[in-house]
Amino acid sequence: MQPNDTRAGLWCVVPAAGRGARFGAELPKQYVQLAGRPLLAWTLQRLAECRDIAGLMVVLAEHDAHWPDIESIGGKPVLTTIGAAERSGSVLAGLRALPDAVAPNDYVLVHDAARPCVRVDDIARLVAEGCAAGGGLLAAPVRDTLKRADEGLRVAATEPREACWRALTPQLFRRGELTAALEHAAGLGIAITDEAMAMERIGHRPLLVEGADSNIKVTTPADLALAEYLLSKAAR
Repeated sequence: MQPNDTRAGLWCVVPAAGRGARFGAELPKQYVQLAGRPLLAWTLQRLAECRDIAGLMVVLAEHDAHWPDIESIGGKPVLTTIGAAERSGSVLAGLRALPDAVAPNDYVLVHDAARPCVRVDDIARLVAEGCAAGGGLLAAPVRDTLKRADEGLRVAATEPREACWRALTPQLFRRGELTAALEHAAGLGIAITDEAMAMERIGHRPLLVEGADSNIKVTTPADLALAEYLLSKAAR
């Protein structure tokens, strides 16, 4: 079987070491209750439903007292490792901790712990198109008018939106290339906000694969309420 045959399965790294300070809860954001279960549990379940995903590597904070010691979901293995203060460092830790069977040339996915509403068919399309293109990410075209602000929060300019996209997750890259890209950025002290940014900095041009706008990232309590609505709607 050729490397990265999607039927062989890919591993997905899920960085979950942050506290989500902007959310304002006592618990780390990934453990707040969403429709009776921790937010992270919904995300992992959704990922496990994707036939292209063979296993999950969850990156936790050191001394995480809330992780429920999940060993498998839907018959797929769940492994854990310790992350870093920044997301990019946690992703790098997850990549390094993947099983040896995941070769440097194999593709891996990275998905935000706080995106429980990602669609399984979007992930499948990302895998199919992203592997063929050498790497890619789910994204959504910007539909609102964009304003650039000055230091006084007055409009300095209206920006064209035709070529602008919002980066979502999962993002898909070869294990070795993404590891090298993140190590390169860390060595230069560059703050990396997503995996595609790291790949762009070493010359890659990841493919944008359109995903659903419902693939929201839970950042505020209002987002949590919206995620609950979206999950209930999907269940119906």
